[in-house]
Amino acid sequence: MAAYGALVSLMHIIDRLENHPSPPISINKQQVESLTENVTFLQDFLDAYISPVVDDHEADPLERRIADAVYAAEDVIESQIVLQIHNRSTIRGKKSSFVNLFRARCKCATIDRNELEVGVNAAEDFYHDLQQVIEEMNFIKKEATEIATAAQLQRKVSSTHAGSSSTVKEIMMVGFDEVLLEVLDKLTGGQRSRQIIPIMGMGGIGKTTLARHVFQHALVKHHFDIFAWTTISQTYSVRETLREVLFQASGDSRSDLSEVELRLALHKYLWGRRYLIIMDDMWSTEVWDKIRSSFPDCENGSRIIVTTRLSNLTLQLGESYGVGMKFLDEASSWDLFTKTVFGGESCFPHELEDIGKNIVANCKGLPLSIATIGGLLAKSERTTEYWMRIEQNLNSIVIRNNDEFCLKILRMSYTYLPNYLKPCFLYMGVFKEDRRIRASMLKKLWVSEGFLKPTSNGKCLETIAQEYLKELVDRNMIIVDKLGSIGNVKYCKIHDLLRDVCLKEVEKERFYHIIEKSPSVIDNECRRLVFKNGGVSRSLSHARSIICDEKNFEMPHNFRLLRIFKEYDRDTNQFGVGVHFLGDVFQLVNSRHLAVKLHRNSEFPSSINLLWNLSTLIVQQSAFHKFVAPIEIWKLHQLRHLEFVEKALILPDPPSDDIVIMENLQTLKGVMNLYLNEEVVQRIPNLKKLHLVYHWEDMEGLIELKQTERANSFSYLQCLSKLESLQCSTDYGYDDEYLQRISFPHSLKKLKLSLYNLELVEILQKIGWLPLLQKLVLHGGAFKTGKWDTIEGQFRSLKLLQLHYCNGLKNWTMAENSHFPLLHELRLRGLRQLEEIPSEVGEIPSLKSITLKGCSKSAVESAKKIVEEQQDLYGDQLDLHVRAIVRKEHERLQSLASPNFEVEDFLDAYNM
Repeated sequence: MAAYGALVSLMHIIDRLENHPSPPISINKQQVESLTENVTFLQDFLDAYISPVVDDHEADPLERRIADAVYAAEDVIESQIVLQIHNRSTIRGKKSSFVNLFRARCKCATIDRNELEVGVNAAEDFYHDLQQVIEEMNFIKKEATEIATAAQLQRKVSSTHAGSSSTVKEIMMVGFDEVLLEVLDKLTGGQRSRQIIPIMGMGGIGKTTLARHVFQHALVKHHFDIFAWTTISQTYSVRETLREVLFQASGDSRSDLSEVELRLALHKYLWGRRYLIIMDDMWSTEVWDKIRSSFPDCENGSRIIVTTRLSNLTLQLGESYGVGMKFLDEASSWDLFTKTVFGGESCFPHELEDIGKNIVANCKGLPLSIATIGGLLAKSERTTEYWMRIEQNLNSIVIRNNDEFCLKILRMSYTYLPNYLKPCFLYMGVFKEDRRIRASMLKKLWVSEGFLKPTSNGKCLETIAQEYLKELVDRNMIIVDKLGSIGNVKYCKIHDLLRDVCLKEVEKERFYHIIEKSPSVIDNECRRLVFKNGGVSRSLSHARSIICDEKNFEMPHNFRLLRIFKEYDRDTNQFGVGVHFLGDVFQLVNSRHLAVKLHRNSEFPSSINLLWNLSTLIVQQSAFHKFVAPIEIWKLHQLRHLEFVEKALILPDPPSDDIVIMENLQTLKGVMNLYLNEEVVQRIPNLKKLHLVYHWEDMEGLIELKQTERANSFSYLQCLSKLESLQCSTDYGYDDEYLQRISFPHSLKKLKLSLYNLELVEILQKIGWLPLLQKLVLHGGAFKTGKWDTIEGQFRSLKLLQLHYCNGLKNWTMAENSHFPLLHELRLRGLRQLEEIPSEVGEIPSLKSITLKGCSKSAVESAKKIVEEQQDLYGDQLDLHVRAIVRKEHERLQSLASPNFEVEDFLDAYNM
C-alpha cells in the first residue's frame, strides 16, 4: 500500500537528518516531534484499518489522503535540502544551516547581504510550508481516530470464502496423484497420536481441491468416525469456527452457546472418536492456538489437515511434516487443459493443438489459470482465430473472466499481506514479465526506496530486506528461481497472474507508472517511473525513482528531487557505450541509489560529497578506464554499496583531518590496488563484501612503500571482523610479495582468489581453518610440490570447492571423508596433471555434484569409478551426478556416459 510505504519513507528521511553528522538542513524540534507522532500513529492505524471501499478499481480515499500528505511533507523537506546543497556548492565556505550562514557573514565579507536575506527568507518559508503539511496530517489523524473509535477496528467475520467448495470443484484433480497418495498414507498410517498435516502452496495451485478429494475419498470415509470442514480465512471468528465444526461433527446447531461452552462441547463429543478436521485457508497459527484445546489427542490416529499459502506454517504449528504443492509439469498441465476443454473426448483438433499448447505453456503450471482458461474455451467457438486471440490476451482473460473465482483468490494473497510487505511485493511489477530478478539488486532497491521499517533490535536494513524476501517466498508470493552456491536466494520471479494482480494494485494506488513508448502522458504527481523504451523530455519535478529496464536512458536535467536512478543492470544490459557523465549524475544531490553506464570520457568529480544521502553507487564503464576517486568519497556517511563493474576504481588515502566512520558501508567492489592499513579498516568496520584487484604495472604508489608495509597490507584483512565475502585477483609479479602474510577474518563465508603463481599449500592451510567458510574458489596459483594433503578438522562448513587451473597438482589425498563433511559441489577445471579424485570424496554424504572440465583422463576415470562405487551402495537412490566435459578425441571417455555420469563435448559446452 502506497500510504504505508510513504509513511516509512518519511520516517527514514527524518531519522537520517537527525542522525547525520553533517545534515544539509535542520528541522525545528517541535516539527520533528509532530511529524514523528503523526507518522507513528498513522502506521499503527493502517495496520488495523479495514478499508470500506469495495470497488477494487478505486483507491481508498483516506489512504490516498495520507499518502498525499506524506508526499507533500517529503517535497517540502527534500526541496529545501536540494536548495541548501546547491547554495553550499556555489559559495565557498557556505554552511548548510542559516544560523551558520549568519555567523559566516560576520567573519567573511565576501558573502553578499542579499544572499543572506534570501537564505533567511527561504528558511522561514520552509518552516511555514512544513507547518501547513503538519496541520493537514493532524486533521487526518483526528479523522482516523474517529474512524478507529467508531469501528473499534474489529475485522468482520466473512460467512463465505473464495476457497469454498462451490468453486473448487471447477478445478479437476489432475497431476497430483502422488501427492494425494502421500496425504492418504499419512492420514491412515503412521503414528497413532493426533497429527496436523499442512498442505502448502500459492493461491490457485490446488490446495483446497486436494483437500476436498481427500475429504471425499472412500478410504478416508471408511477410516475415520467424524468429519468436519471449516474455512478459516484471515477474518476468522473463534466462536463461529468452533460452532461450525461442532455442527458438522455432531449435528448440534445451537447458536446460543458461548465460546467456552462450545470448546467444552466439541472436546466432549470428539473424545474417544477418530476424527478428520479440514481447516481450509489458514493464514496464521493464531486461530489454532485459540482452538487447539478443543481437539483431544486420544492416541487413536485423529488427523487435522490445514491448507495454507504460508510455507513456514509447518514449523509454527510444531510439525515436521508438510505437503508442498508444486506447479504442474508440462504433461499434467496439458492433461488438465484437454479434460477441461473437451471433457472425455480423446481427439484434440489438430489445427488447435499447437495454439492450445502455447496457451498451456503460458499458464506456467498453475491449475487455477489452466482450469479458468479451459472453462472459457469449452464454452466458446473452436476456431484458430478465436483461440489465437485468447492466447494473445491470456492473463487479462484469466483475471477478468471469472472475477469471483480467479481474481478474488489471487488478490486475497495481496490483501492479507502485512502492510510492511505490500510495497515490496508491488515493486516486483517494475520488472518485465518472466524476468529473473537478482535478489541482491532487488533488496538494494527496497532499501533505497525507504520501504523497510527499522526494528527495535538494531538490525541492518539489508538483513530486514532478506527477511522480507524470505517471508514473501514463504507466502508463495515470490518464486525462487535459482539458489546460490551456499543456499541463498540468488534469483527470484513472480508468476504472471500474480504480476497482473500486482500491476492492477499499482495502477489503483498510483504506486509507479510504466512507460512502454515515448512520448507518454505522465501524471506530474507520479513519483516512480519505469521506462521500457526511450526517455522523456518534459519536466517531472515530483519524480523520485527512474527505473530503466532495458535500454540506455538519456536523462534530462529536470529530476531535481530524484532518489533512485537505475539505468544499469548486470543481468539485462550488454556491454556498450554509456551516455552519462558522473559530473552530470552527481547533480542529482537527493540521490540514494545510482546504477549507471558511463560515457568513455567520464571522470570522477569531487562533487560526490554533495550526495549527502547516497546509499548505493553502481558504475559500469564502457571500457577499462581507471577512475581515481576524490578524497571526498570517504565522507559519504550513508554509503552502503560501492561497485565498479570493470574493477578500476582507485581509492585515495582517507583524510586525516576529517574522520568519518563509514559505518553503513557493506559492499566495496571493483577497487584497484587498495592499500590496507589501520586507518582504512577503521573507516569501514561493517564491510561484508570486498572485491579487490591488484595490477603490478599500476603499483606506483605501493612500490614506494617498504617491503614489510606492502606485505602487512593484507594482514589487516583480519581486522574486518564482519567480512563475509572476499574476492582478490592479482597478476604477474605480485603474488609472493603481497599475499604470503595474508590473514583472513574468521567471519568469511565466501572466498575467491585469482592468483598468478602463488604457492597454494601454505595459503590453503590458513583457509582450511576458517570456521564459517562455505564457498572457496581458487583460480591459478600452483602446488609446487605436486601434492595436497587435506587435514582432519579443516573445511568444516565448506559447501562448494572450485579449483581452476591450479598448476602442478598431481596427488590429492584425503585420509577420511570427514575432511569435507558438508561439501555439496566440487568443480575442477584445467587440472591436467591431477591423477585422480580421492575416492573418499565420493563417500561424503552431502555431495551432490562433481564437474570436470579440461582435466586429465585419469581424473575423469576416477570420477567414473566414484559413481560406480556409490551406485553399488545406493542403486537408483544415488543422489550424486557427475558432469565431465572432454574433448572429442577422447573417445574412451565419451563411452563412460551413464545416467549419473554425463559426458559432454568440450566445444558443445563452450558454445552453450
